[in-house]
Parts: sequence; C-alpha cells; structure tokens
Amino acid sequence: MSNAFFEVPMATNEPVLPYGPGSPEKQELKAVLAELKSKTINIPMRINGKNVNTKDKVAIHPPHERKHVLGHFSKGDSSHVKRAIDAALKAKSAWEEMPWQDRAAIFLRAADLLSGPFRARMNAATMLGQSKNVYQSEIDAVAELCDFFRYNVQYMTEIYTQQPESVPGIWNRLEHRPLEGFIFAITPFNFTSIAANLPAAPAMLGNTVVWKPAETQIYSAHVIMDIFEAAGLPAGVINLVFADGPVAGDLIFSHREFAGLHYTGSTGVFNKLWQTIGDNLPNYRSYPRIVGETGGKDFVVAHESANAKVVATALVRGAFEFQGQKCSAASRAYIPKNLWKEVEKYMKADLAEIKMGTVEDFTNFINAVIDERAYDKITGYIAGAKKSKDAEIIMGGSYSKSEGYFIEPTVILAKKADYKTMCEEIFGPVLTIHVYDPKKYEAILKKVDETSPYALTGSIFSDDRAAVLLADKILKHAAGNFYINDKPTGAVVGQQPFGGARGSGTNDKAGSILNLLRWISPRTIKETFVPPTDYKYPFLGEE
Repeated sequence: MSNAFFEVPMATNEPVLPYGPGSPEKQELKAVLAELKSKTINIPMRINGKNVNTKDKVAIHPPHERKHVLGHFSKGDSSHVKRAIDAALKAKSAWEEMPWQDRAAIFLRAADLLSGPFRARMNAATMLGQSKNVYQSEIDAVAELCDFFRYNVQYMTEIYTQQPESVPGIWNRLEHRPLEGFIFAITPFNFTSIAANLPAAPAMLGNTVVWKPAETQIYSAHVIMDIFEAAGLPAGVINLVFADGPVAGDLIFSHREFAGLHYTGSTGVFNKLWQTIGDNLPNYRSYPRIVGETGGKDFVVAHESANAKVVATALVRGAFEFQGQKCSAASRAYIPKNLWKEVEKYMKADLAEIKMGTVEDFTNFINAVIDERAYDKITGYIAGAKKSKDAEIIMGGSYSKSEGYFIEPTVILAKKADYKTMCEEIFGPVLTIHVYDPKKYEAILKKVDETSPYALTGSIFSDDRAAVLLADKILKHAAGNFYINDKPTGAVVGQQPFGGARGSGTNDKAGSILNLLRWISPRTIKETFVPPTDYKYPFLGEE
C-alpha cells in the first residue's frame, strides 16, 4: 500500500541522434540492418501474453526491395479477435486496480528500453518495413515514441492531482476511472510512434486494448510488443491481432463491452466506423469514446514579403520527407508571383541533388512509398496531371516499381487554385503549387480555407506581421497545427500537440493531456463527516 504522494521524473524530449559518419549509433544500426536482412522471421499475434500462429502466412517485403522477404506474419480471423476481446476483459480488473505508479513505471521503463537496448532494432525494423531513412525513423520510432511514453506519464499524474474543493464538514474527492469495457486501437503504417501510442495511451490510464495495426507496419509492431513485454506489461492488457478490418469490426463494434475507438487512418474509413458505432448504440453498456486523426491536405502560403530560400527549403522538406506519407505533409502551396521564379530555382537545385533508393544507403533522402496500392494511386494523379490542360509537371514526374515502389519527388504547377491535386489528399511525394497575384493575398487565404475538407496542418511564410495576423484570422479553423515561418510537419510531443478538425479528425491532440482525458470516466465522491439527524431546515420555523 502506498503511503506517499509520488512524483514522476520530469519529462523531457528524447534527443535525436545524428548518425554522423563513424558514429557508434550508425555503426550499430548498420550491423542490425544487416542482421535483420540476413534472416526471415515469423511474426505471431500476441493474445493474452501468448504467441498465436496460424497456417495463413503473409510475406513482408521492404517497399524499396519487393523481391526480398523479411518475414511472415500469421493472419488471424474472427476467432482470434474474440480471444483478444476476452483476454482484454479478463485482464481489466487487475490492471485497473494496479497502483497508478506501477502502471507509470512500466511505460517509463519502456521508454528507457527503447532509447537504449532496443533503439537500433526499432529503427532497423521501421526503416526496412516502412522504407524510412534513418533520420525519419529516429525522430518517429525512437524519439517521438519515447516522448509519448514519458509525457503521457506526466500528463496522467497531472490528471490525478485534479481535485474538487472541500468545505468544512465535507470531503470531496474525484476519482479518474478507466472506461468500462475494452478499447479498440486501429493504427496506420506511416508512424511507428502512433502505432504504439494509440494502444498505450488508453492502457496507461487502466484500460485494456485490442490492437489492430496496418499490415504494412507489422514488422515494427512486433518490436513494439517485445518492448511492452520487456517493460513488464501484464498479459492481456494490449492484445495484438492481424485480422482484416471488417472481420475485426463485425465483432468489436457489436460487442456490449466496446468502450472506445482510438484511430488513425483515412477519413472515409473513420466516417464508416463512426456510423457503425452509431448504429450499434443500443448494444453498448456505455457511450463509446471515439478519437480519430484522419486525413489532411496541408497548405503552405507564402506572402510577398517572405524569403524565397526559406520557402523553398520548407517545401522540399515538408512535401518530400518520408515520400510525403505524412498526414501533415505539405501538399498544396500558394506562392506569390514576385517570389515564384526564385522559389522555383531553389527547389529545382535541391531536388537535383536529392538521391532516391534503399534505406540501407544512408545518402538517400527519398525511399519507396509503402505498397503497390499507394503507388498506383499516387502515380494516377501524376499521369492525370501530365494530360491536363490545367496543370503542368515542372519537377520530377518519373516512377518505377521494377525494384521497389519508387516515385520521384514531383511538383505540379496548377493554373487554377482548385485543380484536383490542390484539393484531394494524395499521400505521396507530390506537391502542387499555384502562383497567385500578390495583390490578392487576402482572397487567396480565403481560397485556402475553402478548398479542402481537411483542417490538419498549414504554414504561413511572411516577414510582414500584419500579413501573419491576417492569415491567422482567416485560417483560424483551417489547421489544428498552424506554423508561422516553418514547414507544416514535425510536431513534437510536449511542444506542439498534434491533431486537426473538420475532415481531419476529432482534434483530441495526441501528445497532450487532452487525449488522455478521453480515456477516463470521472467519479465524484462526497463524504460527510457528521450527517444531519433532523429533516427540518431553518426556513420552516416561524417567529
């Protein structure tokens, strides 16, 4: 039994290692990359702390090396989803009753294991399985994930310290209970940190979870589960299943004990899931919590006062890092005519230097897109632009899937501000630019606000403060993460809580206390020390 009010270590952001020439971290990572490439592994589901294998094996290939097999995962079916639900519900009572400081210790230990002995393996798995270069993997799979674990522990303790006022004779208390039932976490391929945080954040608050990752992220999801278990996470708290979405959804969304959905993925799928949950409301014990981060069509607007080199650098990094496969990636840009020739010159110079290829060659800035479906979708937009009278490809535009799913960083110049690729989410290395009349700055801001159904991230570049203020006002609801003189990517836990509204999700801000508040159900407790013994109130008396 605790007899003290514990203080957790103050959270700080995990340093991003540089992986410079000859550095020990680079040497270790290259060795682990070679080791993983040299063997084929079997990846089971993890249900109730046990490995679960099936006869249905699915091969995992690096997106940049289609012919190589990294391993196979066991495909699950409805029986495995049911076992995962049962395991989560069975583990719920003991996990919920575990002292908060012990739950915290598990995730703090997970962060230290990740930043220490698991660092190279986590990076190597993310690089090979998701085709991320070392820097993109380091800031995601290691630094951001460590930050999620450590800051969420800090936020959890802040929640628990929130207590109501008491008055003489009465002690008021507030208990922050986990939700009643189990949580379903559906996670994307593009960020290993998101894949781990979506099940971990509710679990930290005492919830138990069924976790379904994207099939294209399973290679690094396997490492995440190893870290959870090495940190001491009890069996059944997080159950990892590899079943098709509809198969899992049919069971989970009709289950009486379904308590919440933690989701990152496409807007269309999220809309369908929300509708399904709504249709099933009479079946549930409680109203489920629905938290989702979905699509984006993220903008960059340059004012005539902006620095052309700064804008060009932001566009190259913001649009093409990790092949544009970030929900925050710069996808549409509005450049004033007075800056355009300079911006174009700088961008062409940068893109001429950028190399594309395997992640094992650390000199490559660009790697492959995630799979054939993504490749076909993205190249379809490029092919359409090549034929359009309203657009022109001015940089890149080449692609090939002979070795891997490689698409050259591509810049489309659109004559109209509402051209197709200025409006629709592409999720690849394609940036569309519209050049506008500097005198119509306010009008273009309004166009930015109205063009897309999304509202995730966006940037304004200007050395004129009045122009910044005008953009801030007009674009107030156009982005949940708004950047001034910076690219629209790279949110840091504890610094820029991430999320957007409109078609971009519920804006519950991963990496902040706001997200954790969704996974608790408060209970107020009032204790009266000397209760009354007479029903009569003073007003009943007469003179």
